[in-house]
Amino acid sequence: MNIDFPPPSNGIYNNAGSSRQLVNYMEHEDMERIANGIFAEGFFNLTKDGIYKSEVIQKIDANIGQLMKTDAKFYAIHVSPSATELAQMGKTEKEQSDAMKRYIREVFIPAYAQNFNKGLNANDILFYGKIHFNRERSNKASFMHCHLIVSRKDQSGKKKLSPLTNHKNTNKGAIKGGFDRKNLFQQAESGFDKLFGYQRDLQETFVYCNTMKNGSIDEKLEMQEQYLSGDTKMDFQQEQNGLSKSCDEVGNVVSALGSLLPLDSQSDYDEERVEYLRLRKKQKKKRRISR
Repeated sequence: MNIDFPPPSNGIYNNAGSSRQLVNYMEHEDMERIANGIFAEGFFNLTKDGIYKSEVIQKIDANIGQLMKTDAKFYAIHVSPSATELAQMGKTEKEQSDAMKRYIREVFIPAYAQNFNKGLNANDILFYGKIHFNRERSNKASFMHCHLIVSRKDQSGKKKLSPLTNHKNTNKGAIKGGFDRKNLFQQAESGFDKLFGYQRDLQETFVYCNTMKNGSIDEKLEMQEQYLSGDTKMDFQQEQNGLSKSCDEVGNVVSALGSLLPLDSQSDYDEERVEYLRLRKKQKKKRRISR
């Protein structure tokens, strides 16, 4: 599951003023679908479907007490399943849409609230979601994903919440709490697997993807050896021991990394070690066949 937080900008993601521009963008696909006679859903939150755009704008724009004019008023989040995850969520667009809303409500928002370390739960988060069914891709294939708009303030209007802060579980100073994105990514992944009974291959995991992108040489070699040994399924405890930071496309790790065993020209990879691991994998396969 790929999760990203688009940074504030002067365009669609300008979050210092009204949410109207972002909400209009979140709804733009509906016009095309309606014109083509395809069903289109409204916005949703923790308990309701079919919410009108006007309510979203009104609720988000009103929840800004004690925020300065230039402060962020809301944040955007993208939640995008990989092709294999999407297949596990259902066969039709309606099944996949319903599954995505269930995932957001039962897994993502509770984890989002928890990782501010301020004693919050899902009911404290003011958010709205919008399902999109199309994304620009080279093969022009339909690929369902979800856009979220989340208020900077909690439902009570008393606590400021920023998922972009670099503070984590701080107890001293002006900022209390912080936000643990690393833990969110891990919980979002394991929560998906539990909710939908998904058997995640090692290459699809947060741990593998992040290690191969950001880990040390030894960590990368150890992860490659684990993959080549045939231990390709990760349990939930292993996932919790991953390194920080999500890769750009968790759902398509091979593509994101460039190859199964990437040899970065800027690193000191031990090519003989990698070749040894490859040969050992082949030998194990031969022994199994001979039996």
